Amino acid sequence: MSNTILAKIPDLTKKQLSSPPPRIIRTCCSFGYDMKLVGIPGVKITEISDIQNIGKHVYLGHASEGNGIIYTRTGGFIDLAHLRDQADWTAYLYTQILQSKESDVSFQKLGQEGGSKKLFLNLSDEMTEEDEIKLAGRIAYDLSVWHEIATWFGASTIPMVPERYSSFSAEDAYSNLLGVLISMKALKSELPFEEAMTLYIEEALYDLDVVWTNEESWVAMEEVLDIWWTNEKRLPNKTVLLQRQLNVFPVVTPWLVPNWQLDEMESISIEVPLYAANGILLSEYYDFEIRLNAKFPYKKMFPHRQGRRITETDFPVLIDEVKEELNLIGALYR
Repeated sequence: MSNTILAKIPDLTKKQLSSPPPRIIRTCCSFGYDMKLVGIPGVKITEISDIQNIGKHVYLGHASEGNGIIYTRTGGFIDLAHLRDQADWTAYLYTQILQSKESDVSFQKLGQEGGSKKLFLNLSDEMTEEDEIKLAGRIAYDLSVWHEIATWFGASTIPMVPERYSSFSAEDAYSNLLGVLISMKALKSELPFEEAMTLYIEEALYDLDVVWTNEESWVAMEEVLDIWWTNEKRLPNKTVLLQRQLNVFPVVTPWLVPNWQLDEMESISIEVPLYAANGILLSEYYDFEIRLNAKFPYKKMFPHRQGRRITETDFPVLIDEVKEELNLIGALYR
């Protein structure tokens, strides 16, 4: 018998249920400040937010959301757009898991990003509702990791505008996973999803000792100028980031600005959902399949395999290839 969870998931329309959300729901943010764009003199990008202006969470986004990068003393930099996107993906995937149980439809196309993406569900009657929420979170996080991998290998939202400059940015993995975990909590709440998300985002930021003003986040960003990033290059130059966060499984540890914690404070690491309540790996209940496009060095990475099909279990091999390429250009990663 499943546990009863009074989750009030988003009231999705038939149109929203018929296709997945866009891979990037909210366009934000390049790590850094006053970032210049190639070919557009005088224009600079600055996306810094503060706790007083983050606004209410709206499923699939709204202009009233105060998205941007905000600094926390124990969770590092948080990209609120990344956080909200993964939260919404978690909620969407939860609705798909519930629908799959009712209809026995276990296959879904997830569009193109570095190749064609498909999701196969292999649900069990023994799964509790909490397991299903965990599974939704795990798949949403895998999708976020794939986005970082795919953009390194040439995938982009806007044709001919490469996004390698932002791949595996210092704040990405932590923000993505934090959004997943907050969404899982919201889905277990008796509150409507958007109301719960608004409450729990603010609660999480305070728990991570968020700075109070956007000026403080600016200063924190400046503290790591020419260490984690540079503003001497114009976007979308791939060398804007001087260091990349590649340790994305099974625990994500935030990067903290040196000497910004208060006395006896330590970083707060967060864990990727791995197991169902019965101890079975969540990965047993799904396959996230990608048929890679020609931009990936498939034969180099998988010399003994035919075709170009991979799943989430192959992500470590692709991340190792990213590390190798970073080594060749003399860039740093953790």
